[in-house]
Amino acid sequence: MADIENTVDKLKGEAKEGLGKATGDDRLRAEGQTESAAAGAKDAVENAGDKVRDTAAGIKDGLSKDR
Repeated sequence: MADIENTVDKLKGEAKEGLGKATGDDRLRAEGQTESAAAGAKDAVENAGDKVRDTAAGIKDGLSKDR
């Protein structure tokens, strides 16, 4: 669910940025860039968390098999 929300936020940010560029509105362009970057950062953090959980599960499984 969070992935979809981040994608929507990123697309909204890109749309604002494009509209800001098209209309010459630097504030809107910057706001769009900020929103898009924030969504990208959220994705990166969530992906890192998923990798940590997967690695931890793999280690746990490996330790269970050794017993």
